[in-house]
Order: sequence, then structure tokens, then C-alpha cells
Amino acid sequence: MRYLARQIERQVARAAKHFPAVILTGPRRSGKTMMLRKLFPRAGYFLLEAPDVVARVRSDPQGFLDAAGSPVILDEVQNVPEIFAYVRARIDRHARRTGQWFLTGSQEAPLMGGVTESMAGRAAVLQMYPLSTRESEKVSMLRGGYPEVVARPGAAGLWFSSYVQTYLERDVRAVTAVRDLATFRRFLALVASRHGQMLNKTDLAAPLGISVPTVSQWLGVLETTAQILLVPPYFENIGKRLVKSPRVYITDSGLACHLLGVNTAAELEKSPFLGAIFEGFVASEIIKAQVNNGERKELYFFRDEQGLEVDFVIPGRGRSLSLVECKATRTVTPDMARPLFRLGEAMKTKGKESVELLLVHRAPVIPAGFGALAPGVRALDWREFLAERSPRGI
Repeated sequence: MRYLARQIERQVARAAKHFPAVILTGPRRSGKTMMLRKLFPRAGYFLLEAPDVVARVRSDPQGFLDAAGSPVILDEVQNVPEIFAYVRARIDRHARRTGQWFLTGSQEAPLMGGVTESMAGRAAVLQMYPLSTRESEKVSMLRGGYPEVVARPGAAGLWFSSYVQTYLERDVRAVTAVRDLATFRRFLALVASRHGQMLNKTDLAAPLGISVPTVSQWLGVLETTAQILLVPPYFENIGKRLVKSPRVYITDSGLACHLLGVNTAAELEKSPFLGAIFEGFVASEIIKAQVNNGERKELYFFRDEQGLEVDFVIPGRGRSLSLVECKATRTVTPDMARPLFRLGEAMKTKGKESVELLLVHRAPVIPAGFGALAPGVRALDWREFLAERSPRGI
């Protein structure tokens, strides 16, 4: 499979110049290992998922690290968390040597537990998502951004089926003691059916016959393993009561389509989930752009109890904001921009220095008079919008 340059490469290379260790987390099969091996071709490589390697590490960690040498890539290191203490000791013996240890993990929470205890101050921690539209023009709503799907879209159905099975058998069991994987798989599909909706845990629990605390635990598993995005509400006080529940999205739109049984472009166009999938696709691309640029993940939605709703609120520098409304339609009308304008005016009265109003859609079909009916609103094709927010330089 041909290697595609990743936007986060600059952040990884910079971290390697300043820290002894770089820890890269993210979903399984998002391209972490391939990127590290491309960036650091002289580093040794060990997959800490292979039974023989895991046995060697556990029986003689010092001997394993002596033989491995450095620089070295230790892949899926969360499977042997006890190795952190030995790596830390070696870092401390040669504190000025940077770029020696590259550790990857598919499960952020267990991995971060080891980092907090053993690697604090010694490692840069970065997160990597599947391919973005800036990294490959073949990334799409229907197929998403996993590199292997982008490379072989014709085998997407089989790939996603295998991915879900691997995810359930390895990542889910590693994060928490889920005994009933069949029910958890149904839970994953049920979450996909709520793609783009406000999270209602009772609504998820009832069809599966499980408790709300179990739903909370399982949602934590999905978020920990980067399979879902929970977009919280924006709580800036603008004088109205606001909803408090987050919206939930499947992180990769291709996986969302697979779980929803949407297999072709024609099916996607006719699907009742088209609007939600487009919205989630844009949300994921915004998060990727932020992470790839070394920024905090900051994405919110707005909805008040009077019905005013805007899909995304993106904080900028200082007291600036971007308000984004997503429309999967191919024809934009002035009515679509009115919520943006109303909320933008309310935000300005609360002291925001600048408020950017953006209507993101799928085709540049804008009727005459649009600007006059929605002053200050820019309508952008989704590719233009994402290009504006993506880091440059690859």
C-alpha cells in the first residue's frame, strides 16, 4: 500500500527533537505504525501484540530492551504496561537523548494510565486519527478515512466487518470486562443509528435490556478507543436556558455507513441518515485539523430550549468564534442561514470580538439575494471549508 504523507508528521518530528519519548495514540489501523516507520527508518520495530514478543517482555524486560536497543518503535504498548517503568529508567540514565522511544497504543485510557505514572515529563503525547480529506482526495463520506479502505474501496464492506470483529475481540476486552460481546456489537450499531443526535442513555439502554450505568460504561469504551465523538453543548451564557446533553457521532463516516447498512453512493443519497452522516463527516474533519495542527480538540454545538440550533461552535483565538451550520443539500437557500445570523447577533451582544458565520454544504449552488437575506454569512462548499481549517505543508 502506497504511503500517504500525514499532516501530523510535523508535530511528531518536532516532539522527537525535544522529548526522549513520543507516545502516539489513536484508533486501530489509523496509520500510526506506518507513519512512524516512514519517519524514523533507522528505529527498530516490535509489535507488542504478538504472543512470543509479549512473553519475552514479561519474562525478561531488561533483556528485551537490551536486545531492542534504541531508537525503537514499540507498537501497541498498552498490552504490556509494565514496560513503562523500565523505559523510564533508561530515559533517566540518558536524559538528554531525544527521539529514542516511540510508543503507540490503540486504547488511550489504559495507555495514559501508564504514562501518568511512569513517563510524566519524559514523553510527548499525540493523538492520530484516520486520513483527512487534506491528506487524500479519496477520503469520502461513504468510505471514511481508514488508509486501507481508502487504498482499496472495493473491499470496504469486508474490511469494516473484520475491523469491527478485531475491535471487539481486542480493544473492547482490553479496556473493560465486557463479557457479552454480541450485545456490545448491537450496542455499537444502536449508537450508529443515533448518529448526530443528542445522547439519551435511557433510549440506548431500553432496547438492549441493559442498565443506564452499563450504557455509560460502554460509551466510555467507545470514546476511549476513539470510535465515537461526543460533541458537548456550548455553555456561553447568552441569557437562555440551554440543553446539557452532548451529541454523539461515529468518528469515521465510513464505519458509520457500514454500521447503518449504507453500502453505495446511491444508497447514501437516499438514506434518511444522509444529513447526519454529512454533519458527522465535517465534525470529524474539524477535529482532525485541530489535532494535526497541535491544537486542543474544541468543538461544540448550540441549542436552546426555544429551538434555536446551530450545528457547531468552534472557539478561536481570544474571544472569537466560528458558527457552522452543515447542510447535505445541493441547493442552499437563505432560510438555512437564519439560525446562524440570529445566534451570531446574540453572541456579538455578549462581547465576542468576532463571530464568523459559515454555512457548509455539498455544492456551490447559491441563489441570488442570499447575502442580503443573511448578512455576514458565508456559504462554502465543504471542501473549501475544510481546506481553510486544515494545516498546510504536506
